[in-house]
Amino acid sequence: MNETRLSDTELGAHCLDILTKSVGPVDAERFISYVNREKMDYTKWQQGLFAGETIDSIAERARLAGVRHRAATGWGVASMKAQAN
Repeated sequence: MNETRLSDTELGAHCLDILTKSVGPVDAERFISYVNREKMDYTKWQQGLFAGETIDSIAERARLAGVRHRAATGWGVASMKAQAN
């Protein structure tokens, strides 16, 4: 599979957009300030993120998040309507 990767600048802009849409601009800025201010070990932080979960439970959480996202944004609705016509 030939996968196109975003540049660092594009990735940063995309992630910032997702973060801002998720928590709002004020809390997004607070989070960025926190990450820049604190000496944070991302690997240790990430290990606690999924502690006690199985691959199946993580996959189910991801699936449900996708369902909620599509419901909240109407993503896929236009393409489904187009296919119906």
